[in-house]
Amino acid sequence: MTLSLAIFWIIIVSIFGVLGAWYARRYNRPDALIAFYVTLVVFSNIAVSKIIAFNFGFTQFFAPATVLIFSVTFLLTDIVNERFGKKETQRMILIALFAQIALILFSYLVLKAQGAPFFQNQAAFEALLGNVPRIVIASLIAFYISENVDAHLFHWFRKLTGGKHLWVRNAFSSIPSMLLDSVLFITLAFYGIIPIVPLIIGLSVTKWLVGVIDIPFMYLSRAVLGKHTSEPHVEAPLPHSGM
Repeated sequence: MTLSLAIFWIIIVSIFGVLGAWYARRYNRPDALIAFYVTLVVFSNIAVSKIIAFNFGFTQFFAPATVLIFSVTFLLTDIVNERFGKKETQRMILIALFAQIALILFSYLVLKAQGAPFFQNQAAFEALLGNVPRIVIASLIAFYISENVDAHLFHWFRKLTGGKHLWVRNAFSSIPSMLLDSVLFITLAFYGIIPIVPLIIGLSVTKWLVGVIDIPFMYLSRAVLGKHTSEPHVEAPLPHSGM
């Protein structure tokens, strides 16, 4: 995948975040943003097994194709955090976590069910849904920790800057969280099996590309949300999740 095509993908996916922001302003509810967030997370788990080459001209990286889709979840957490605060953001993350657990369970049940005598696609189903438990567990752990770190950092930078400099809290919450997600997932899923450093670099670079391109979409989403965003001093601090 070329750099221009990767940017096109990111723009298309990020537009849905802006549409979710419009819904949030119109109805003062995060429903659409949560639904889209869960969709990105669940789909990324289903299609994560397809690895593609990212050719950025000066170098080439290898990473799951869904990295360009999943990375937009960090934009969505920032949008929800901006409008509804940290508590609502953590609730959204928890909903997505439950959805992933349900996906694993349902996939297992479908794979183990006896197919009809004329059903010839069991191998295809196993290739699509039969993720190794180690990879699935790594994905869940990395997701929950990195997304909560993103939410905490965004909230902390928002209070630090007094609600100003949106790009600062967007970039400095998403970019470290994306790196953390890559390190945790690759290490837990592939340590001792394949060299992990090249994969961590490939995932991190492509995620950072998403983070940079999504900064204008964060400003656009804030403009769509309007002025009635959550105030940093209103929300009481929450206890840490313990993870």
